[in-house]
Amino acid sequence: MNQRFNDPQTVLVRLCEELSHDVKDVASRWAMSGAMSLTGDSSGPARQVPVGVTLRMEQLATIIGEITGLSIDGPALLGERAAIAGYTRQGSRSVGGHAQLVESIDKPICINFARPDDLLLIPAWLQEEIDPNNRMEVLSSLKKFESQQLMKQADLLGIPLGVPEVEEYEYPAYLTEGKKSKKRAEATLVIEFGSLWASPLCGDLLRRSGCRVIKIESLSRPDGARRGPLGFFDLLNGGKESLALDFKDDRSLKFLRKIVKEADVIVEGSRPRALRQLGIDAETEVENGKVWISITGYGRTGPRSKGVAFGDDAAVSGGLFLKDPLSFIADAVADPSAGLLSAVIALSALESEKGWLIDVPLSAVANWICGTGEVPKESERDVVAEPRARKIKTNAPEIGQHNSELENEFS
Repeated sequence: MNQRFNDPQTVLVRLCEELSHDVKDVASRWAMSGAMSLTGDSSGPARQVPVGVTLRMEQLATIIGEITGLSIDGPALLGERAAIAGYTRQGSRSVGGHAQLVESIDKPICINFARPDDLLLIPAWLQEEIDPNNRMEVLSSLKKFESQQLMKQADLLGIPLGVPEVEEYEYPAYLTEGKKSKKRAEATLVIEFGSLWASPLCGDLLRRSGCRVIKIESLSRPDGARRGPLGFFDLLNGGKESLALDFKDDRSLKFLRKIVKEADVIVEGSRPRALRQLGIDAETEVENGKVWISITGYGRTGPRSKGVAFGDDAAVSGGLFLKDPLSFIADAVADPSAGLLSAVIALSALESEKGWLIDVPLSAVANWICGTGEVPKESERDVVAEPRARKIKTNAPEIGQHNSELENEFS
C-alpha cells in the first residue's frame, strides 16, 4: 500500500489541487471517452465541456488503480448507462429524458420529473391551476418565477430542482474522523443502502476492490434501478449479496441493526433521517470505528440539506452544464462522478484504520469537476466515440436472494 493514500484528508486535499494540462489533448480525450457523444443538442454536433470533467475523472481512476490495482476508464463511466440503454444526447433535455433545463426570470434552472408522484405536487409548487402532465405548460410557467422562490418551495415539497450559484463549495466531500476501527473479518464487509447510480457504483467499485458487499433494500421500496435497463442494474450490482427486509417489522429491524454492527463500511444513498428513523445513526457508527459514506444531493448540513436531488439537477446546482445554448453534460454526470469519488475516499479511509464520516454532496462533486469552467474550442478533427460500458460479468441477484443465508450467518 502506498503511504500517500492511507489518510483520506490528505487524499482530499490532493484532489483539490490544480492540475496541469494541455487543453487540446484534454479535448481529444473527452471526445474519445464516449461521454462527449452524449453532450449537446441532438440536431447539432457533440460539444466540449470544462476540462475538469475529464481531468478529475482520470485522476480518480488513477488513484483507485494505485490503491487497489483496479483498472478503470474514469471518463467512460459517465456514458455507461447510455451505452447499455441506447440513450443519446438531447441538449436541454437530459439524456435519460426526465430532467429539463429552462430559463427562470434570473438564471437557468433544472426541473427533474424523475418520479411520477412529483407531478402531483406541481400545482401546489407553482400555486396555480395547471396540468402537471403537460410538460410544455409547466416549463412555460417556470419562466415567470425567480429561481430562489422556486427553490425554497421545491425543497419544502421534496421536488428535485437544480439551481446554480446558491452555495459556495470548498471541497467535493467533507470528512469527520472517528475512533480506531475494529477489524471484524478477513474480508471487508460493506453494507450498501443505495439505489439508482452513485451509491451502487461506489459499492460496485468497493466489491471489485476485494470487499464483500451486501445490498440492503426495502421490500416496499426496492432500488428503482431494477425497473430500468436490466444490463445497467447488473453492471452495478452483479456480485453483491441481496438482503430485502420489511422496515416496518420489529424483528427485521432488529436483524438490520445487528448486521450494521458487523459492517466495516456503510454506504448510504439517502438523506440522513431515513436511517435515523430505523435506529441507525451515522455519527455513532463512525465513533465505533466504521467508515460511513453518505451520498446526498446537497450534503448532510447546509441550506439545501433537506432538498431532494438526482444526478442531472444536482449537476446544475453545482454549475456543471453548458450555456449558449443550454445543454446537459453527459448522463446524470453528478452520479457516476460522486460514486467514483466516494469509492476512492472510502478505500483511503479503510487504509487509515479509523472511522470516518464521508459526506459527499452530488452538487459539490459537480462543482469540483467543473473547476474553472475552461472549455476547449470545438474541433472537427476530434474523433467522437460512442459511449461504452464495462463488461457485465455476472447478473445482479434477485431481491432478497440471500436472505436465508444472511439470517443464518448473522443471527
